[in-house]
Amino acid sequence: MLKGGDNMSLPVVALVGRPNVGKSTIFNRIINSRVAIVEDQPGVTRDRIYANAQWMGKQFVLVDTGGITFEDNVIEEQIKTQAEIAINEADVIVMLSDVTGHVTNLDETIAKILYKAKKPIILAINKADNPEQRNDIYDFYSLGLGDPIPVSGSHGTGLGDLLDAIVSKFNGNNTTDDDNNIRFSIIGRPNVGKSSIVNSILGENRVIVADMEGTTRDAIDTIFEKDGQKYTIVDTAGIRRKGKVYEKVEKYSVMRSISAIEQSDVAIIVIDASVGIIEQDKHIAGYAHDAGKGVIIAVNKWDVPSKTTTSMQDFVKVIRQEFQYLDYAPIVFVSAKTGQRIEDIVSLVKNVKENQQRRIQSSVLNDLLLDATRITPTPLVNGKRLRIYYMTQVAVVPPTFVVFVNDPELLHFSYKRFLINQMRQNFNFEGTPIKILARKRK
Repeated sequence: MLKGGDNMSLPVVALVGRPNVGKSTIFNRIINSRVAIVEDQPGVTRDRIYANAQWMGKQFVLVDTGGITFEDNVIEEQIKTQAEIAINEADVIVMLSDVTGHVTNLDETIAKILYKAKKPIILAINKADNPEQRNDIYDFYSLGLGDPIPVSGSHGTGLGDLLDAIVSKFNGNNTTDDDNNIRFSIIGRPNVGKSSIVNSILGENRVIVADMEGTTRDAIDTIFEKDGQKYTIVDTAGIRRKGKVYEKVEKYSVMRSISAIEQSDVAIIVIDASVGIIEQDKHIAGYAHDAGKGVIIAVNKWDVPSKTTTSMQDFVKVIRQEFQYLDYAPIVFVSAKTGQRIEDIVSLVKNVKENQQRRIQSSVLNDLLLDATRITPTPLVNGKRLRIYYMTQVAVVPPTFVVFVNDPELLHFSYKRFLINQMRQNFNFEGTPIKILARKRK
């Protein structure tokens, strides 16, 4: 059973407000990292962004939300929905407005929504960069949310007062243990159904889904639990080729997606079954492979194409041909729309994580090495034969092995590949790359 929640033992603090009042800037200031996309245009943050934060020894989860508007289009409506979900999840709500814009009708409407939440609400007024502007905050008493706190996201002033007010609303002790948390990211080119897969796994509308490219611009972290195991799932922006990234916002999204891969244990590469494999899918998969992450290939929209009894096997052959360097990655055929095999993704993630952490005793490795060199003798290069004396494991995640040889230059890629294949045949390393390093025996 899936149990949703974002760092369930920590208080959740949601930043809400109309567009372009500086929520993402304040968010980044508080967590001391450029996590939310910041750009001087409304509607850049569309989904909820989660990050851990702390102040005066107290930890909490900070949620950045898309600016609430009431315009009549699907994206704006879903932004409003996302903000409402964040409000429902939050233990403390920070309503953020902008001193330069004074009190607007939209501020008043949002305040009315927050009244109904019946939760601790803190009113913060951003862009109060100088004493004159700080004097202008008194207009905001009309919202009826208590004393407004002047802050400046650009300069960082007033944030201490805001954080003092936030942690004063917490009840009880808050600690968390994330040592057992498995982190995996959902990656792929735009419009292959990544957000739909996330929603299907979580069983709720946790991220915005719309039938247009580029809907998810930020990477969204969500913690959930299944069968006693904690997971963090990251829905990333669709990665386009660098040559096609025109907006600065899109460039940030690509960097965040690559960063999400770097911070993950396992990457789920999503392919659109209705379109097939294109060159960009290979580029995206390369990011995860090069980062040494566990990899699972998920073929989404498997409910769309017409099929024969051999359709799945035929598609597997194509994948293995096109992604030869990912021959270790398990393949799962899913449909986020119907829920077909979605449960298998989480089980595979757990298995891949276990395989990433697998350790093999040196004595067992050297028995394997002896058998392998009998099957295929070491190569002779320019009259000089490679000699492998010893093999030992030096790291996990990914499993990394050192072979001590007479000359590292003689261990060519092809023989290293042969050794890796022998290890895969004898030990369960499905889903994880294997690294072999050559060292000269002294």
